[in-house]
Amino acid sequence: MSPISLSREQAEVYQAIENTRQNVFVTGRAGTGKSTLLNHLSWNTSKQIVIAAPTGVAALNVGGQTIHSLFRLPIGVIADHAIDQNDQVKKLLNTIDTVVIDEVSMVNADLMDAIDRSLRQARQRPNDSFGGVQIVLFGDPYQLAPVPGDSDERAYFSDTYRSMWFFDAKVWKGAELRIFELTEVHRQRDADFRHMLNAVRYGQVTAEIGGALNAAGARTPPKDGVITLATRNDAVNRINAAALKRLPGKALTAKAEVTGDFGGRTYPADAVLELKVGAQVMFLRNDSPLDGGPRWVNGSIGTVTKVNSTVFVEIDGTTHEVEPAVWEKYKYSYNQATKKLSRDVVAEFTQFPLRLAWAVTIHKSQGATYERAIVDLGTRVFSPGQTYVALSRLTGLDGLYLTRPLRPSDIIVDEDVRRFMGSQGALPAS
Repeated sequence: MSPISLSREQAEVYQAIENTRQNVFVTGRAGTGKSTLLNHLSWNTSKQIVIAAPTGVAALNVGGQTIHSLFRLPIGVIADHAIDQNDQVKKLLNTIDTVVIDEVSMVNADLMDAIDRSLRQARQRPNDSFGGVQIVLFGDPYQLAPVPGDSDERAYFSDTYRSMWFFDAKVWKGAELRIFELTEVHRQRDADFRHMLNAVRYGQVTAEIGGALNAAGARTPPKDGVITLATRNDAVNRINAAALKRLPGKALTAKAEVTGDFGGRTYPADAVLELKVGAQVMFLRNDSPLDGGPRWVNGSIGTVTKVNSTVFVEIDGTTHEVEPAVWEKYKYSYNQATKKLSRDVVAEFTQFPLRLAWAVTIHKSQGATYERAIVDLGTRVFSPGQTYVALSRLTGLDGLYLTRPLRPSDIIVDEDVRRFMGSQGALPAS
């Protein structure tokens, strides 16, 4: 059983998932506890569930499998192409009560329809949406968008769907989706800052709000203990490499141990991690102590004080010994003997749960929480939600530092998201 305690609204959403067969979309602002609820569901449900995500790293983070791997779907647009299913896949998909998909905002409409068609086909229920399986979606369309493919794929989506987003998949014309929006923010305690973040999220930033954000961000950042969130990978790599080089001494290298088939570029941490004493690092996962509270969380910033077979990291004046962590890659299968679904470890990745953290991309900061951060939006913001994701990582306005003032053009909200979330009217959890 999971030791997680749910808030009242999280508990109500859990009951709606657990006690009905309704398709559910759990959304909410950054820091409202979507991941906490998903974790509780995975530990406590009495249903036969599988958890999937659109990318390898997202799947690792929730102890699930990628959508393409789970459903044995080809990469790229699937359209009306035949979906090949062997007996093993059919048995697996016939055992499922509920499919949980995390980071659903990155799932495009074509992939959502392929999931529907795959389940109908395997379960021989061609007239039932998703073959009669309950679908539970987690994510925030205001933060992450599906990644467009090449020009041919874009043309296909333009001709076939109202938008690329999962909510414009054809399956929803015949299937109901009950939407719950979690409203209780656990990350930020300051009501004024929460109000500002809401304005950024919905594209309703007034001159007064913009002025307040810029005034706070104009302060000179401290020399250490603060991370830069940047829009571009090249900026992040440049900042980290230059900062590591400036430190005296020789860099020590920790190479990850990989067993089984991890596939592609789905590593959850650096395969080769270079560290020096004095390096600023970020933790990549929560601490799980046997007793007492966690010593760090995903996103905690610290400084390396010693490196040998383990790494010693100082966080807020306290030094902790950090050992390598193991990330497990799972695969679901049908167990003929028990007539049940089993979740098996098929690969393991062992590495220190650390990354050089003078800088990180805004995209990779997703899910992390920072007390302080320098937000570097570069010459321009190039995707909807990017500014919101960066600002909403912070616990308070007093931890915000900006490399340049925010401009109205930095606040981009996807019009399709605005249409869907506005027209559907997300249900409050209470």
